[in-house]
Amino acid sequence: MPTYKLTLAYEGTAYAGWQIQTNADTIQGNLESAIQRITGYAVRVMGSGRTDSGVHALGQVASFSADSRLDGNEMLRALNGNLPLDIRVLGCQIAKDGFHALRDATGKRYRYHIRDGDLPNLFRRQYSWYVPDHLDEKKMTSAGRFLLGRHDFSSFEAAGAPRATSVRTVSELDVQRRGGEGREEVRLEVHADGFLYNMVRNMVGTLVEVGRGARPAEWVAEVLKARDRQVAGPTAPAHGLFLVHVDYDDV
Repeated sequence: MPTYKLTLAYEGTAYAGWQIQTNADTIQGNLESAIQRITGYAVRVMGSGRTDSGVHALGQVASFSADSRLDGNEMLRALNGNLPLDIRVLGCQIAKDGFHALRDATGKRYRYHIRDGDLPNLFRRQYSWYVPDHLDEKKMTSAGRFLLGRHDFSSFEAAGAPRATSVRTVSELDVQRRGGEGREEVRLEVHADGFLYNMVRNMVGTLVEVGRGARPAEWVAEVLKARDRQVAGPTAPAHGLFLVHVDYDDV
């Protein structure tokens, strides 16, 4: 029985997140329904992680095993023919035996979009957080350096998803301003070996406090050391967050 590895993109606006739910439309639910129509029986799809309601993906990864003769390209075409247009399979291949999208993941990259300044962008409102204050991206970059490396990120973990450990290694954290006249958008990109529940959104909310001048850059080091979610900044909205890429050592 082959195991398929899928690379997916989706617009999360209309969905209650990745994980299948009884009374809500989800990414996992749509994938499993599409596979059942193709194969004729129920299959469980495993994602590399659960994206929340409203979160988008440019490179989510999922896996499933099915008694099917379809090769990767044939399965890709069949899935896209049975999925809504806001969920697309970008790649599909037969993976090695035992491949598991969640357990085998070794790292992830997320990107967060912020629109700051006088006016929100009407056509980006579902894909970026509008902050009316002008943000100083250089101060945000300085503050973000305190988050690089291996730390206990308890201060950036939302309640509700207990883990064996809150220690993670952040290898990259980049803050840049993009767009016209140097004020269009602030984009934060972060790569780590794993993320706690709402960790990226809580990091963004904390760095925005620095960017808007409410806190000094050194405050982020104090937040990290406290290991207390109550001392960090607010949780940034879900709709500005994109899962960009998932790392695997060998497929």
